[in-house]
Amino acid sequence: MADDEAEIRNLIERWADAVHRGDLPDVLADHTDDIVMFDVPPPHDGVRGIEAYRDTWPPFFEWQSQGASFEIVSLDVTVGGEAAFAYALLRCGTPEELAEHPESRLRLTIGLRKENGRWVVAHEHHSFADTTTDSGGT
Repeated sequence: MADDEAEIRNLIERWADAVHRGDLPDVLADHTDDIVMFDVPPPHDGVRGIEAYRDTWPPFFEWQSQGASFEIVSLDVTVGGEAAFAYALLRCGTPEELAEHPESRLRLTIGLRKENGRWVVAHEHHSFADTTTDSGGT
């Protein structure tokens, strides 16, 4: 399992680096054709399939070209047989956004499965905490 965990950790770190570089082919690498992603911007019911997933990235890369950060702060991986999941916190924002809210983190959850002896991403969920309201502990 330690080898699988290391392989998955490396896969996610490569993906995050590709996102930061705006390298679409590398962002898409290691993803299933039937990927499901729930993202910060709409659609709220997510995107399904590699083509729809691909289409979400150009607007993000354009936003990121303003000097935004996209870097992993923490990453945890759990492996079990042919399925695994990982969750991470990332610094994601423009310098101005991060200066105004330095504690803000993008939350990332990834579901993976092993296909033909290699790990691939079948699910991604990206979110930010809702800071517009105070939950008051409810």
